[in-house]
Amino acid sequence: MEFTDYPQAVRDEAERQLAVLRRGTVEIYTEDDLRAKLAAAIHEKRPLRVKLGMDPTAPDIHLGHTVVMGKMRQFQDLGHKAVLIIGDYTARVGDPTGQDHTRPVLSDDQIREHAQTYLEQAGKVLDLSDERLEIRSNSEWLAELTFADVLRLAAQITVARMLERDSFERRYKAGIPIGIHEFLYPLMQAQDSLEIAAHVELGGTDQTFNCLAGSELQKSHGQDAQVVLTMPLLVGLDGTQKMSKSKGNYVGVTDSPKDMFGKVMSIPDGLMLNYFTLLTTEPLDEVRALIDSGHPRDVKERLARTITARYHDKAAADQAADDFRRVFTENEKPSDIPTVDIPRAAWERLHWEPESSTVGLASVIRHAGCASTNSEAMRLIKQGAVRVNDQVLDDPQARIPLQTSASTLLQVGKRKWRNITFGT
Repeated sequence: MEFTDYPQAVRDEAERQLAVLRRGTVEIYTEDDLRAKLAAAIHEKRPLRVKLGMDPTAPDIHLGHTVVMGKMRQFQDLGHKAVLIIGDYTARVGDPTGQDHTRPVLSDDQIREHAQTYLEQAGKVLDLSDERLEIRSNSEWLAELTFADVLRLAAQITVARMLERDSFERRYKAGIPIGIHEFLYPLMQAQDSLEIAAHVELGGTDQTFNCLAGSELQKSHGQDAQVVLTMPLLVGLDGTQKMSKSKGNYVGVTDSPKDMFGKVMSIPDGLMLNYFTLLTTEPLDEVRALIDSGHPRDVKERLARTITARYHDKAAADQAADDFRRVFTENEKPSDIPTVDIPRAAWERLHWEPESSTVGLASVIRHAGCASTNSEAMRLIKQGAVRVNDQVLDDPQARIPLQTSASTLLQVGKRKWRNITFGT
């Protein structure tokens, strides 16, 4: 049935939904196909099946991951069915997209642990009701394929086509090994689309090749080809590179309200519209007017409040905003500085010197959770980002008194505060 053959009310609703779904997208392959699928779904009162695959290759997710999940939530809110594929089988290969080396193989236990965490954190974005969400693991079908099935699947694409991918082409020219199993990854992802009869697949721009492979596999099996909708990769807090935990420029969805608010307030002004577009549902015309006429700090505070409230609640966002203003505008201390007690049994791990009754500052910073390693702590000290009892200490080898009768106030950067107590 052609789009123009549907009743006017159906066409109007399809156009309305399409306008919502365009927000923040980079490309729709193709928009006409999506318009037609939306019209059919509305006319037949049959929701579209919208697929998103996530490989549990890391223990948690950050705001960069939620960009595509947010688009899936839009489909859900429009009445469609989200199909979340937990790639417990594809995780054995690891998506080679954008990689300059072969990913390490994860153990089954690691995959299960990560998958559970993903599901818990996905609930912060997606509607988890049975009516709106179907959760599948691709081991359901991929583990059942015979070697003959794999050969038939591999025949769907040529080596030349695979080498068109930027990451494979770069590695091939540089003489960096490429495993045959990595060539299978896009086909495994494509098989997922075939198995669940996806109408739409979502992905970042780096997933375009993989998603279009799914459309081609569906067509070759006589199935209606899925529409592919791609989203941009979220730029991290540094304003230059994509958000990544390994780069330290990320906001975790499980960050505390205070950390989440503070991190968002630290982004460059030029990222505000991008973050509003990809991470919120705020009206963009209103946001643009605010950016054009308002003070950047006020606009950024609205952004930080909106994001923090989404992953926590309004009360937590308001408290985080109050604490931020107290510390950064009024130069006061936070109202809820956590206390870290270091028992005597742990003193030696802090490079304790009994003669002087001192401990290494870098070790204390790491132990307090304000740096992941002693080297990172030393770097922060050298940058002048560390205060002890309101005094800046910039010697990476600095030592501080081990006091058991009073707490030591530690400040690392602008957002991390700890009251350190040494137990006896």
